[in-house]
Amino acid sequence: MSMHEGLLPNNAAHVMRLTCDGASARAIADIVVESFDPAETAAGAFEIEGNAPSWDEAPSWIVEIFFADEPDDEFVRSIIAGVAGEAIARSAVFERVEQRDWVASSLEGLKPVRAGRFLVHGSHSRDLVAPNDIGLEIEAALAFGTGHHGTTLGCLRMLDRILKTRRPRRILDVGTGTGVLALAAARHLHTNVVAGDIDPVAVEAARANARLNRATPWLRPVTARGLEHPLLRNGGPYDLIFANILAKPLRLLAPSICASAARGADIVLSGLLARDVPGVLTAYGAGGFALAARGDIEGWACLLLRRGGAAPHPTYA
Repeated sequence: MSMHEGLLPNNAAHVMRLTCDGASARAIADIVVESFDPAETAAGAFEIEGNAPSWDEAPSWIVEIFFADEPDDEFVRSIIAGVAGEAIARSAVFERVEQRDWVASSLEGLKPVRAGRFLVHGSHSRDLVAPNDIGLEIEAALAFGTGHHGTTLGCLRMLDRILKTRRPRRILDVGTGTGVLALAAARHLHTNVVAGDIDPVAVEAARANARLNRATPWLRPVTARGLEHPLLRNGGPYDLIFANILAKPLRLLAPSICASAARGADIVLSGLLARDVPGVLTAYGAGGFALAARGDIEGWACLLLRRGGAAPHPTYA
């Protein structure tokens, strides 16, 4: 499993690279996301081609941290040492990166990600899309929302699960990011999907990906806070709603999301750590929705909610 955190900063000209085991790579990427302004810094970790996908093998992963401005090398090493040890911190190499190179390099090391029939890939992996796959090509410059993060992958897997039993016709994606989830639904169902995000940069990314994947007849991303846009408010009631954001906004949006759901609708929520799940379930329980399925990937939970009482809690690998 590979992951990237955050949108690569504009005019990124500096990069730190190191090689380590998978567990340390994940810890370093997480601490960087917590410690730096995401508008100025982005962290990524990906498996080296040819290594077995194990968190325990070392060194099998590369960590890259991109900076808009020249970083304080010793400070960066100190936060790495705090989560991964002095030896790994000392191995970090800091370099300048030509602007023309960092955009292309942001995803070129990432393997395609499969979620059932969906294959999320970069332009460098187009030839790996099989005839029966639904390929979702994401621009290399748009490093957030690629499907490599556990939250997006969990939602894609949940969508694949839903599509095995039903075909939703009205679909909403709240906090769409690069539009991967909306794009997957639109490409498979060839039906109208409305999507919104509070960040206009993310919305433009989603529009670009819709054009790239020939999904513009069905996908119309807009800039919106929650459901506060006429296209989103008037497009329901929805048969399927995605909200892959964070726990607090998920709780705050619970009344409007539940009110927008049709009878028999599925709601897929992610962006949640395990400790966040009870509070989110309480918020959506007040709207009549209960847990139907749950999946956990890399510490992130993905929830499938449906109207009704208590439900079994199956998990997926």
